[in-house]
Amino acid sequence: MTSSKLSTAEQVKTIWTLGGLPFRQFLKKVFAGINNDDLIERAGDLAFNFVLALFPLMIFLLAVLGLTARGGTLRTHLFSYFSSVLPPAAAQLVNHTMQQVMRNATNAKVLYGIVLSLWFASGGMTSMISGLNGVYEVKEERSWFKVRAVALALTIAIAILVIVALVVVLAGGYLANLVGNQLSLHSLVVIWKIAEWPVAITFITFSFSLIYYFAPDLHEQHWYWITPGSVVGVVLWIGASFAFRAYLHFFNSYSRTYGSLGAVMILLMWLYVTGFAFLVGGEINAQIEHAAAHHGHPEAKAPGEKKAA
Repeated sequence: MTSSKLSTAEQVKTIWTLGGLPFRQFLKKVFAGINNDDLIERAGDLAFNFVLALFPLMIFLLAVLGLTARGGTLRTHLFSYFSSVLPPAAAQLVNHTMQQVMRNATNAKVLYGIVLSLWFASGGMTSMISGLNGVYEVKEERSWFKVRAVALALTIAIAILVIVALVVVLAGGYLANLVGNQLSLHSLVVIWKIAEWPVAITFITFSFSLIYYFAPDLHEQHWYWITPGSVVGVVLWIGASFAFRAYLHFFNSYSRTYGSLGAVMILLMWLYVTGFAFLVGGEINAQIEHAAAHHGHPEAKAPGEKKAA
């Protein structure tokens, strides 16, 4: 295998040509990887840790949003977009819980809560790191402190991306309304209402790519803004989320069967879907990496390898 490095254009071409695999063979490898890497079971582990991390992360986000001049408006938008993806019962549970937290919060509690929330929220990211190491078939060799530091940094980065996405969407909506009213271009407002979703999805896709790059214990990775895994992971997550919402709309028997526990079970199921979509995206990237190594890519890594040969 040659040690020469490829140009960025060649690197990008490699990942979007699936590492040299025919599409049908690539699909077979991905499905085999889902089974061999126990992604269904790992998704359940992620769902459990997501439950522990979700509310602390929301507290952290709300605390940070409260420091901004338009924190109230941003909080409203945060709950609005969250409710658009979450099943209604789960969204009500999250909304009700966070409203109670905010009503009982004091300055001291908020400051203490930010630190504590970040710590617990990074626990969910630690589970993602473990899941991606399993997908790439590598053993975690970083120290516990380094893994926790990476998880904490990624948690803060994702939180910042969420806030920036909200600001961009909010600012874009404000400008669209302003220009539309001034120039009587009301269609501009409608166009932005449609365009704000691709903007939000772009930020989510970038968040996936960020985690796929920094989380697994791999060395000398090549950075890509968007990868096939991040695109498929986000599309799968959004599609499964809306399909789950549609199913619950027509066949919602959880609340009648389980009472108040129904919302908790629905939230767990949605988090399970989220974890599975995330791991499938990682599996896709890993299979492309392994295929590229098999076809002689100088910077790709075979299963279990951390450095290119």
